[in-house]
Amino acid sequence: MPLLPSDGRLARMTTHRAPKPVAAPAPSAGRAVNAALVLSVVAGFAWIVGMLYTVLAWQA
Repeated sequence: MPLLPSDGRLARMTTHRAPKPVAAPAPSAGRAVNAALVLSVVAGFAWIVGMLYTVLAWQA
């Protein structure tokens, strides 16, 4: 670790480097997300149908 000068000046800065590119997510992650979204839509639709069936059964 470089020592700081005692007269209040800042130490030399290191050279700037370009940031490393971020790796793209694996394709299987996209499939998993799509599968989860489809499953949640199907579960939501089934819940709505179940609620409608319950309300209609109460009125009979």
